[in-house]
Amino acid sequence: MRELVYYVAVTLDGFIAGPGGEYDGFLMEGDHMQAINRRYAATIPTDFAASFGVTQDTSMVDTVLMGWNTYAVGGVPSPYRHLRQIVFSRTRTAAGENLEVTDEDPLVVVRRLKQEEGSAIWLCGGGALAATLADEIDRLVLKRQPVLFGSGIPLFGDRPYRPERFDLVETTAYESGVVVSELARRPGLSRERPTTP
Repeated sequence: MRELVYYVAVTLDGFIAGPGGEYDGFLMEGDHMQAINRRYAATIPTDFAASFGVTQDTSMVDTVLMGWNTYAVGGVPSPYRHLRQIVFSRTRTAAGENLEVTDEDPLVVVRRLKQEEGSAIWLCGGGALAATLADEIDRLVLKRQPVLFGSGIPLFGDRPYRPERFDLVETTAYESGVVVSELARRPGLSRERPTTP
């Protein structure tokens, strides 16, 4: 079964973007960039990868999921053309190569994708979509940045209090202050949402 991987940059105070979707406060230079771009090359937008001469393959991930705001911030009709792109929106439409915009329930879509052949499914953002899909996330790859935003879009949106355990797989600290941690959902934890009496 395919895994859903939430791979995202996050501040020390838990934000994946500023209040208006800003991400320019994240460190885009430093010793972390080359290592991250080499290991997670498929997560680089197609045009950027081409301009930097980065070879992309889909053996690690072949599908990317985005909320509309995450998709729109790039201003490109098809940012990850080398991947199957699924954008969730109840009201908007868009057209682009290997791009699908859907108003279908994200949980239904992810559960269907997990049954298909292929490599991992990358949850790119945003926080509200991550909160919706939290029970389906198998692995977290967090690029913790040495910055505070103060406010913005939380890593898991407005997810209600419900502790869940992930186990550390590996972590790498860079001189830039960026720390990349990979965590896997602890086996045997229920993914069912609790019912209220």
